[in-house]
This record gives sequence, structure tokens and C-alpha cells, in this order.
Amino acid sequence: MQSLARTAFQPVSSDAMPLAHEACQPHLAALPEWQIIEHDGIMKLTRRFAFRDFADALAFTQRVGEVAEQAGHHPVIVTEWGRTTVTWWTHTLRGLHLNDFILAARTDEVVE
Repeated sequence: MQSLARTAFQPVSSDAMPLAHEACQPHLAALPEWQIIEHDGIMKLTRRFAFRDFADALAFTQRVGEVAEQAGHHPVIVTEWGRTTVTWWTHTLRGLHLNDFILAARTDEVVE
């Protein structure tokens, strides 16, 4: 995971294609708590994080938001009492890109 988190964020060209499911597997292997889901025909990378209470979930949400802002790439974050679900995908590609796996690894780093 650490090497993936340290991977340089890649520019997404206008002619880029989303990663095929098979191409995602090596990256997913480095992120054992994450899973690929498909919603409306779009592959997305998601993980649910558990916390003691709402305040801890909210603090984590803020840290993920800071990671997203630094990268200029934003997930869907659902914050509830005792849990936060983070879902990454590249909206312009309507699928997954290496950057989504990089940011998932960086998300794992901000869990306290």
C-alpha cells in the first residue's frame, strides 16, 4: 500500500480509457480492504471505515477531503454515525484510473 500511496498522481488525458477489470486487480491486491463495485455501468472503488462515533467519522471525512483537494480529484463520501464510506472513480472517464487506486491508498493513510 505504501508504494501505491507514494506513486505520483497521473494526468488524465482527454483520450484516456478507464481501466479494464483485469487491469485493476494488481492495484486492488495492494488495497485488501477496498472493493470494486459497479453502479450504473461504472466501476468504482469503495471502502467503509468504522469509527467510535460521529465525531471521529466526521474528522476522518475532513482528512479525506484534504487529500482530495490536494489532488484535485474528489470522491463520494458518506458520513454516518460510526462510519464513513469513501468511493473513488474518475468521473470524466466513467470508470477507474490509476489515480483512484493511489487516492484509495492515501485514504488508508489518514485513518487514525
